[in-house]
Amino acid sequence: MKILNLYAGIGGNRKLWGNDHDITAVEFDPKIAKIYQDFFPNDKVVVADAHEYLLEHFKEFDFIWSSPPCPSHSSFAKVRSVSNDYARGNASYKTKYPDMKLYEEVLLLQHHYNGKWCVENVIPYYEPLIAAQKLQRHLFWANFYIRPIEVESDNIKKGKRSEWEQRLGVSLKDKDLKGKRTDTILRNCVNPKLGLHIFNEAFKSEVQELF
Repeated sequence: MKILNLYAGIGGNRKLWGNDHDITAVEFDPKIAKIYQDFFPNDKVVVADAHEYLLEHFKEFDFIWSSPPCPSHSSFAKVRSVSNDYARGNASYKTKYPDMKLYEEVLLLQHHYNGKWCVENVIPYYEPLIAAQKLQRHLFWANFYIRPIEVESDNIKKGKRSEWEQRLGVSLKDKDLKGKRTDTILRNCVNPKLGLHIFNEAFKSEVQELF
């Protein structure tokens, strides 16, 4: 089976999928792509814009997972934009438009793709524009039903970084990363157990039209 893993990061969602499939991972940041390749040497890793790669190659795959950037949709982004920090001149907290590439991908896959697919993002500060399934701290848009599953909390603000690495089954200690960037990479990982559960759901359940 040919799988496309978009915005791959270091591969938290993919970690427990095994090596029996032909997996292509797309990651924009070369350093993070290198870490992914180290973790999954059998995967094909492409350093590219995942949004554009999807549009150009979606018909080539049997299963597509996409995790577009989430900061512009998160409740934290809204809180920051009205905070005293922004009032004091912290430009990084400036109010931004929600990135509509998220919904562009959902609509593309809903209406133009024949395989199984899943798009993951945070629970936003607004009512989702397209209905989604909620698991843990994520929303999932998919063309199959995802049964609920209990997994340990993955709030990056709780616990030490070493505990997070142990929970995710990874180590970034020897990687060329610094401070908060390491925390962000870990925070962006989908729990591997949740990633495996969704992968299994895609191929155990009959496709259901949810939207």
